[in-house]
Amino acid sequence: MFRNQYDNDVSTWSPQGRIHQVEYAVEAVKQGSAAIGLKSKKYAILLALKRSSGELASYQKKVIKIDDHMGIGIAGLTSDARVLSNFMRSEAMKSKMLYDRPLPVQRIVNAIADKAQVNTQQYGRRPYGVGLLVIGQDETGPHLFECSPAGTSFEYFAMSIGARSQSAKTYLEKYYEDFADASLEELVRHGLQALRDTLQQDSDLNIENTSIGIVGEDHPFEIVEGEGLQRYLDLLGEETGRTRTATVASSTSEENNNNQTEAMDTTEA
Repeated sequence: MFRNQYDNDVSTWSPQGRIHQVEYAVEAVKQGSAAIGLKSKKYAILLALKRSSGELASYQKKVIKIDDHMGIGIAGLTSDARVLSNFMRSEAMKSKMLYDRPLPVQRIVNAIADKAQVNTQQYGRRPYGVGLLVIGQDETGPHLFECSPAGTSFEYFAMSIGARSQSAKTYLEKYYEDFADASLEELVRHGLQALRDTLQQDSDLNIENTSIGIVGEDHPFEIVEGEGLQRYLDLLGEETGRTRTATVASSTSEENNNNQTEAMDTTEA
């Protein structure tokens, strides 16, 4: 993308009907490390690949708890994600205090989409540079939503966002019909296999760079990291690295584009 006379602010349309500032925000999401969501009839899960800005730095947080029945996975600017997660927590708290009930997942997703859309319409603002995967459990069952900087939201059976996410989508599209009746362990295994396909060639999934969020029927939202993650990684056996050559070949150009932005990605998750 190149700078032009139509990308000075978010309220200017190009002759092709495009808003370049929104497209730049979407590009920021693509530069963040991958986040994946899946759901079955009983569970919804998030899996995320964490990045570290250097050998002396800790890994950035990628999965955030909103309430006992809801959590999010992020890709893009961490600072923008913090603002949106705080807003979601406030709304969840208001629902409990005013109505004595958990906040419906669809309602908070619509609120986030509305909040993001305002920034694409008013002069002097910029779109949020972060994409969200929202999972939650309510009286209608588990849900998985994706929210984009453009202010759109969709519900999915499975979805991936972030760098090299197309490789994960290829896997998810191939196996999504098996997710509905899958057990929690099977669902996590599918998610880890999809997440594995977003790795660079010389990387592996481990307890340091991987994070999982789980919510479901009779299962409050839980973030699994550190040593507790090992039992799920063991589901992959010895193949914790990127080994599916067909997917690697199909995503070579995408990986090359993302590798150009790895060095500047210290503020993105």
